[in-house]
Amino acid sequence: MSHSETASGRLSGTRFGYRFNIVGAIGLAIILSWALVAIFAPLIIPYPVGEIVDLDYFGPMSRELWLGSDYLGRDMLSRILMGARYTVGISLAAVTIACFNGVVLGMIAAVAGGWLDTILSRFLDALNSIPSKLFGLVVVAAVGSSVPVLIMTLSVIYIPGAYRFARALAVNINAMDFITVARIRGESTLYLIRSEILPNIVGPVLADLGIRFVFIVLLLSGLSFLGLGVQPPYADWGALVRENIGGLPFGAPAVMFPSLAIASLTISVNLLIDNLPQKIRDRSES
Repeated sequence: MSHSETASGRLSGTRFGYRFNIVGAIGLAIILSWALVAIFAPLIIPYPVGEIVDLDYFGPMSRELWLGSDYLGRDMLSRILMGARYTVGISLAAVTIACFNGVVLGMIAAVAGGWLDTILSRFLDALNSIPSKLFGLVVVAAVGSSVPVLIMTLSVIYIPGAYRFARALAVNINAMDFITVARIRGESTLYLIRSEILPNIVGPVLADLGIRFVFIVLLLSGLSFLGLGVQPPYADWGALVRENIGGLPFGAPAVMFPSLAIASLTISVNLLIDNLPQKIRDRSES
């Protein structure tokens, strides 16, 4: 790597051939940090999440309580670390289901065309026309707000968008000459999807997955803030903001830090997406 590249803030992964912008590397580091917190939270929390450890409510930051205490005197650091399991875990599961189903259906519709394409597109367009927050509120209020229900509701909301995005990409690839040659050779639809179309859209799909992850985090936090997300005694970051909203006039850390946790995760994902290595963003040049 040249000195000019070093001066411009480039980090090079010579073994794998990927070159990360320093801003993207910072975003990736924050995302991985929250992922590790979500995995190992029960091992690193200083206090049990339901234990009252402070005689005062909305206590300030101190040596014993790094992020203060909540409206009942519970340790906020422990609750935020455990809340990462629900915010990150539910959002990651939902976006994985949404993007997997949307991308698979989009590629099938683009390659098959005809009546299958029409039926899938019209059905998912109709589903997409329902406002996401309204759909989430109705389903969660009617069925309940257990973790599986939240995951399935959030994934259903974002399948149509993932489908439209993947189908648009796949339609463009499907019209290219190498796809025509593969059809003439007698290749199956499964082969076209797996070996010809998917490798050429994986970069934009990964970027789209990151954007939808941010949307799902914000929607989940919104549902929890309204009391329809993760239920007590468990809490995600949106629920922590709702629980401690009474401390807002006092500038309580219990309100600010869950909000900062949401902001740090969503902003980091956006920074990573905006600074993905060129080899991932545009596979046609790799």
